[in-house]
Amino acid sequence: MTREGVGPTIVPSIASFLRSLADGTFTLLFPSNCRVCSEPLTAASRLPVCQECRDSIQPIEGNLCSVCGERNRTFFGRDDGAEPVPCGLCRRAAPAYSRAVAFGPFEDALREVIHLLKYDRVLPAAGFLGGKLSVAMTQLAVPEEGWLVAPVPLHAAKLHQRGFNQAELVARAALKRLPDAVGFELSTSCLARQRETVPQAGLTRHQRRENIRGAFMVRRPEIVRGREILLVDDVFTTGTTISECARVLRRAGAAGVCAVTVARVLKADRIMVNPAEVLQAA
Repeated sequence: MTREGVGPTIVPSIASFLRSLADGTFTLLFPSNCRVCSEPLTAASRLPVCQECRDSIQPIEGNLCSVCGERNRTFFGRDDGAEPVPCGLCRRAAPAYSRAVAFGPFEDALREVIHLLKYDRVLPAAGFLGGKLSVAMTQLAVPEEGWLVAPVPLHAAKLHQRGFNQAELVARAALKRLPDAVGFELSTSCLARQRETVPQAGLTRHQRRENIRGAFMVRRPEIVRGREILLVDDVFTTGTTISECARVLRRAGAAGVCAVTVARVLKADRIMVNPAEVLQAA
């Protein structure tokens, strides 16, 4: 057999062997478990999440609201490729943003990886989540003048306490992973959180609106005026934060606002699974 015939088959085999050797050495010297399923990790990685859990993170599927991205109850049980339309809530009261998209549902492994970044400071999670965010970004057509990408800001006290803004880290990672990042201009200074707020978790929709009202300001209206803004955050829960950011951006002269997040809470899924839970909360 000629050298040319041997090379293409041997080199991948050597690479595979060296990778297996490195993984085995890593497992032996640094035994640890997946931070999601607790199974032993068998491969070297900066992100302590096994491949099975990573592979379980899939995009949202089904008929979604063409504005907020929630499951559209009008189409429950249908998978006929119907053209997306606004949900009932968006038809009754259109939000300040034009469209919000997310990669996956805020549950299971995706929720845990977001928590690893946000609360446990596992910074390599930002790269993984940024890859998912970049997929969601491709759902939005890039305007002719391009997007001004604005991560949802933290208050200075929260930023000092946490040490980073997870929305900014994920946004930067996503832009690096886009096949063509032309048309995306990152701005971390145009929007600011001027008032500290209490955590939104556990608040009613009305309480969330009151809590977040007046919390944001446009710090640099000159770079916002006339631009299409792409807000970035880690999770879209009720849309209250995104809506308030969009409201102040529009008042400052932004031509339009869209939003993209890594994950989204799908309230309609919970309604379908357990209607009694909705009646109890009402």
